Amino acid sequence: MSDRPQRCVVFGYGDMGVRGLNALLSLGLEVALVITHADDPGEALWYDSLQELAGWAAIPCITPEDPNTPAVVEQIRVCAPDWAFSFYYRQMLGAELLAIPGRGAYNLHGSLLPRYRGRAPTNWALIQGEVQTGVSLHRMVLQPDAGGLVASAVCPILPNDTALAVFRKQVCAAEALLLQFVPDLLAGRHRETPLDLAGGSYFGRRRPQDGRIDWSRPARVIHNLIRAVAPPFPGAFSDLPGGRLMVLGSHWTDTAAERPGPRLVWDGDSCWLDAVDGRRLRLTRLACDGEVLDRGRFERRFGADCLALGT
Repeated sequence: MSDRPQRCVVFGYGDMGVRGLNALLSLGLEVALVITHADDPGEALWYDSLQELAGWAAIPCITPEDPNTPAVVEQIRVCAPDWAFSFYYRQMLGAELLAIPGRGAYNLHGSLLPRYRGRAPTNWALIQGEVQTGVSLHRMVLQPDAGGLVASAVCPILPNDTALAVFRKQVCAAEALLLQFVPDLLAGRHRETPLDLAGGSYFGRRRPQDGRIDWSRPARVIHNLIRAVAPPFPGAFSDLPGGRLMVLGSHWTDTAAERPGPRLVWDGDSCWLDAVDGRRLRLTRLACDGEVLDRGRFERRFGADCLALGT
């Protein structure tokens, strides 16, 4: 048996890509190639750069628009990898790519599989009111997030966690999971548990317009949407006569409303939603046309001290 380090290629992006690559390097893998995405100038860049890390580590790095093209497939084949790892890479890998690594291809997904397969799992978990999520290491197959499970780690979701706060927990959990279980992969000691896809769930991609607030919903449901899409994500919003109101933060205290709404109520310098279900939700950050709104700016833009919504 060769004494050379086991070789891999890494597909990835953002913080998960950076932490994943660092974990593999710390375990002694030879990373022959990094495949990542070119940054989109129209996207808020709030995460670390995998391309930059690859440069620091003197690892060849490419940013193809489609990794499944013949030229890219051949470039990866020439690397003769034992393994392929994917850490939040945004495109599906085709059959040719998945067949290249001699010992398998594995993906890190941001949920407790088989729940929340698909896109934006952290955001969807908050929208659905989950109290926990996690990260899962699993074998890649042609169907998204469907291959055998190697290991998972749980992350709590607290009542006022935003998607960013939960994602940061997942990044730390992912690093620990990789350091614990990748050695088992390398040594052939791991076990894979088939996923019960029928007992799981699948969610699609979210778009900025999906942040529109439905004021007829209960306060907790509205809070879950606000924190799921709070910055650095596009934010929740409502189109009102005075313009588009951006609701960029909220805080849940399970407080009774003065009377059911939906109404926005100012109490001193604090803005509250009195919701249809008789619960009150504090709105912690409001904006319009890029301007953060205090009470005075809000009243100049939208008028009344107490504003009826969407009824």
